[in-house]
Amino acid sequence: MAGAKETPRQKLISLMYLVFITMLALNVSKEVLDGFGQMFEKISDANVRVDESNNLLLENINVNAEEKGGKWIGHKRTAEQIKKESDAFYNAIEDLKKQITEKQREKDPDLKEFSQMDKGESLDVIWFKEGSEEGKNKFIEMIQEYRMHVIQVFGSQYPESIDMVEARFFTGDQNNNVKNRDDIDEPWLDANFKGFPLISSLAKLTMMQNDIRQTEHDVLTTLMGKELKMSSKVNQSNYTSLLVTEKGAYYPGEKFDGSVILGRKGGAQNPNGVDLKIDGRKISEKDYELIPGGIKLNVNSGNPGDHTIEGDLIFLNDGEESRIKVTQTYTVISKPNSAVISADKMNVVYRGVQNPITISIPGIIDSKVRASATGLKRVRGSKYNLFPGKGREVKINVSGTLPDGNRVSSVSTFRIKDIPKPAGYFRGQSGSFTIPKTSLERGKVEARLEDFDFDLPLQTKSFRFRAPGQPSVVINGDRLNAKAKQMLSRIKNGQTVIISDIDVIIPTNPSYKLKQTSPISITIN
Repeated sequence: MAGAKETPRQKLISLMYLVFITMLALNVSKEVLDGFGQMFEKISDANVRVDESNNLLLENINVNAEEKGGKWIGHKRTAEQIKKESDAFYNAIEDLKKQITEKQREKDPDLKEFSQMDKGESLDVIWFKEGSEEGKNKFIEMIQEYRMHVIQVFGSQYPESIDMVEARFFTGDQNNNVKNRDDIDEPWLDANFKGFPLISSLAKLTMMQNDIRQTEHDVLTTLMGKELKMSSKVNQSNYTSLLVTEKGAYYPGEKFDGSVILGRKGGAQNPNGVDLKIDGRKISEKDYELIPGGIKLNVNSGNPGDHTIEGDLIFLNDGEESRIKVTQTYTVISKPNSAVISADKMNVVYRGVQNPITISIPGIIDSKVRASATGLKRVRGSKYNLFPGKGREVKINVSGTLPDGNRVSSVSTFRIKDIPKPAGYFRGQSGSFTIPKTSLERGKVEARLEDFDFDLPLQTKSFRFRAPGQPSVVINGDRLNAKAKQMLSRIKNGQTVIISDIDVIIPTNPSYKLKQTSPISITIN
């Protein structure tokens, strides 16, 4: 990686900083403060020059991407990612520097009076006073997140750069501690900033900004053509085993044709771009996370059936963009949610109505299941309606295609029964009952299917009305007509009228001939 070794100038700056730190430990004199100030100015100037150089490099990469395409498209994407993260980190430090120098700038706008910057109360208040843990932790996390992002985006392509990046943005051990001169653990932030003069903290923060711009510079110069060779040694530390199967689901008795192959880990390269679709739908950044050598999907598995993942994973190998074709399938099967219980003698359907039936084969999607029978019609998915015709039974033939192309089939037989005999009803009552004469005048003659599994409304077409000592009359409709009411006026309390020959139909299937409706016997009170 270009920039993997520090330049003589960088080494000099680092050495100067160490010397000043040592001098500070002995005595904070005017000369020491001025020395820190000079270092602060020199590093600030260097940051401006590096930033200008980086802008030129980025411009060259953009021009190559526009004119040449190919690998430069990937280079541009990587450069922009690093630039975005670097700017955010750099600017956050710059805001911190403005915050801790606010009072000093009131009397020294240009920050030239280095000898007056011998106190560090501003930074101590932000990071080291009681209750300031949040600010301290946030700064540490900012350093670590930047380090991790650079390693993830760039170090995955050029693993030899990882050590340099980790050294530049070192924050101590896993607990963010370092050993002091007494070999005692001390927080990294305390060791570098707690109790230090303002000018030394400014110099240190400016040095960190220089590390950011230099890291950005190393990335850009590498992308311009000074690539490192990646290690190809196969060993236990950088490779693992992967299981690859031809399909995502198997059935008992099938041949398992999985392959065990080597997969890179550790220094494995992360994709620089993802262009994938699942069942034709392009996945977004929230649908996956980058892992060494590929991506980990985080999407809903979808409906039962076969699903296809197609597209490309984009990698940068020695500056060249490579597209790895992806064509994979997986199968989703329905999750069992109940036991299957069958009453062998109760496989019954009724003539004259639409009988709802569910037809499915475990492990096979509905679109690959076929069912046929006289009067059978698919509604949607696994839902069907069966409208039986003549005969006493109906056979339903079912077949399905397994993911491996093989077919399975079965036959189920259902008995066909007629709709049961309707019962006559008047004002919610059936059989024999007593009501006032006025209620009989206003009531409605109905018929119902008692203890029938279907909610099947019936419509009354006509009925016969019989009164004691009077000839019966046939009435069209479901209520007494004028003649019947005249007959009713002659009836005395205690006498009984009969409503019979109730002719009813099924409105949705008027051609179906129902059995004779049972009559109604009404006593007048």
